[in-house]
Amino acid sequence: MAELTLVEAVNLALDYEMENDSKVIVLGEDVGDNGGVFRATVGLKEKYGLKRVIDTPLAEALIGGVSVGMASQGLRPVAEFQFQGFVFPALEHLVCHAARMRNRTRGRLTCPAVFRAPFGGGIHAPEHHSESVEALFAHIPGFKVVIPSSPQRAYGLLLASIRSNDPVMFFEPKRIYRTVKSNVENNGQALPLDTCFTLRKGRDITLVTWGACVIESLQAANTLSKQGIEAEVIDLASIKPIDMVTILKSLEKTGRLLVVHEASKTCGVGSEIVARTVESAMCLLKAPPKRVTGMDTVMPYYRNEDYFMIQEDDIVLAARELMEGWK
Repeated sequence: MAELTLVEAVNLALDYEMENDSKVIVLGEDVGDNGGVFRATVGLKEKYGLKRVIDTPLAEALIGGVSVGMASQGLRPVAEFQFQGFVFPALEHLVCHAARMRNRTRGRLTCPAVFRAPFGGGIHAPEHHSESVEALFAHIPGFKVVIPSSPQRAYGLLLASIRSNDPVMFFEPKRIYRTVKSNVENNGQALPLDTCFTLRKGRDITLVTWGACVIESLQAANTLSKQGIEAEVIDLASIKPIDMVTILKSLEKTGRLLVVHEASKTCGVGSEIVARTVESAMCLLKAPPKRVTGMDTVMPYYRNEDYFMIQEDDIVLAARELMEGWK
């Protein structure tokens, strides 16, 4: 067991699967010689060679198309897009082929591919390097969408994603790539791809979040606790499928729902969670659900980035408003 950062845990999971499954191939821009733009693939080329760690041209459409071809022929490609905002040239291959492979062939073929990409703001980069568009991929039938928020979950969820027989969009919150450390045991133990993780127990508010916002949400929960409000913090982790069982079980205790995500508000994943809660369990609610989200605008440049990014105080304020709502 070693204390690792989130990006080191990603590297460890890739190494474990490549060592234990010769069908796993890593490909993407600069993943070989440079070890990836954030060094998530460092050392893999030296250990597994150029046939299994492939530096591609600067061509996202090629990365997507080649990955679909590999997956359809029995390989398990793990493709890296340098940033989530660069994935759009590959959408035709991902949406029209990867996500539909099982349905189109009535199960004869599947697409066991993982498409990794760093996402989110907070590192003072331009807008195409800072987007949070997980809801776009969650809307596409055939995809699983996963976002880890800790080294342990990055390791276990990436193992499960590589072993999945369906395509997984695996988005890594780069703002906490190196700011969060924890012990990770390299035991090959995968985590389920359809389950939330309850990080903190509480009785007053159910706070659902994912990605880097988990950090501010836990900080806000600690602050609220000092004010007599106990928030139960749930890391969604699996954006699709959504584990509503865990969320609703929490709401049976708290009766109040607060969803926090960095992505823009309109049509975000928070909207889906609120809608499903109201549709199936409105009787549990003591107050209308609330969302704390990014703004409906393009991520600003670094001088104004903090205005877009969610702060601990934003979450604390929303939670207090929930507590002061319907009794």
